[in-house]
Parts: sequence; C-alpha cells; structure tokens
Amino acid sequence: MPHVLLGDDDEELTQLLQEYLHNHGVICDCVHDGEAVIAALKAANNASSNSSSTNHDHSAAAYDLLVLDIMMPKIDGLSVLRQLPNISDIPVIMLTAKGEEIDRIIGLELGADDYITKPCNPRELLARINAVIKRTNMMVAEHSPLPESRLQLDQNQRVCQIDGVALQVTGTEFDLLVALLKQKGEVVSKTWLSEHVLQRELQPFDRSLDVHVSRLRKKLQPFHDEPIKAVRGKGYQLVL
Repeated sequence: MPHVLLGDDDEELTQLLQEYLHNHGVICDCVHDGEAVIAALKAANNASSNSSSTNHDHSAAAYDLLVLDIMMPKIDGLSVLRQLPNISDIPVIMLTAKGEEIDRIIGLELGADDYITKPCNPRELLARINAVIKRTNMMVAEHSPLPESRLQLDQNQRVCQIDGVALQVTGTEFDLLVALLKQKGEVVSKTWLSEHVLQRELQPFDRSLDVHVSRLRKKLQPFHDEPIKAVRGKGYQLVL
C-alpha cells in the first residue's frame, strides 16, 4: 500500500482526506505545520535506514509521496520545499489556494512534481497520488540501457552525472532527462512528455511541464549553453 504524508493545518480536511485515501488503499499520516512535516520525513528516513540494516520491515519504510499545503504555520510549504533536497528525494504534490498561480509556479520551480487546488476533490487527489507514484515506480523499475552521452543516468539509483560531475535533480527532472535522452536528437512533443512523464493529459494553460523543463535547463546550462532546445509549436529537444 502506498504510504503518504499529508501536511495541512486544516484538521477537518485532513481527516476527511485521510479516511478517503485509507478506504482506497493508501496509508496516510497527517501533520499540521511545516516543522512537523520535516520532523516526520526525517523520522521516516531514519526508521527506513535502520530497517534496511536489520529486518527489512516495510512498515518502517520512508514515505512514497508528500502532499504539502502551501499555507501552514511555523514553516510554510514553500520553505519546506526549499529544505527538502537536504532531507529527502520524495515526490511532492502541492495543495494551493484557488487562483494562486504564482504559488504553483514557485512550488514547481522549487521541485514539486504536481499540484492541486483547494478545496480539492478527494477523488482527484487520489488520482494525482496514484499517477505520481506510478510514474516514479515505472522509472525506478526500468533498466534499459541509455544512449552514450556526456549525460549519465543511473536508473537504479536515480543518480545524474554530467562529465562525471553529480547533478542534483528532482524526481520529475530525472524522469524528463530519461525521456529526452532516449529520444536524443529528436523533438519530443509536450503532449507526449506530459502523458509519459507527468502521467496526465496536457491541458490548456497548464505550465507545469514548462516550469519543470525551465528549472532543469538552468541546472544543465553550466555544461552547455542550450542543453534543452524549445521548438515552437512542437516540443523539446535534448542537445547536451
């Protein structure tokens, strides 16, 4: 069963979502401020490490996904996202207020994998959770060889290197690199990338994919002036 951490200060909402997710096969732990989110992730990671070295108890495994509200006390969601690379590589779905597009864009730029607006439909949240976890599991399980390149991707450990230098990327950025590298030299459509990387159909005015690519491009630019080329009206092409 997927194990999800839900961080939101609305206790009534989290109880509703927790019950719904549990009834549909998802274990959900709830915390209500940013400090508690960070503490829960650290505790789960420590428990997972101890379990791996002893009896491999899956109940102590780290979380599969984080659902994170932007507006939380003590430490807000965006600040949690900024700290997350030093804590965990867990995929993240943001909860944002309706109409707060800037929060969604900033969250994606900080490494979130997806977002959903509040008040959210529990069924839609479940669909987003399953899509992100499915995509992550598919990419981890895939071991097909990748083309020779300055860019080296270890799909078992999900590690990215360029010219032997390790590059810190999010889970979605890694999946984008895998998809683009396998079709190196070809233009990959936004529609295909959205369906195969983000695991959802490309919607009008949805900038999620563009933000992920823009963030990834900035990380690659120290190694190449134009590592990912945008082809107007068609999609993206890996040049590096």
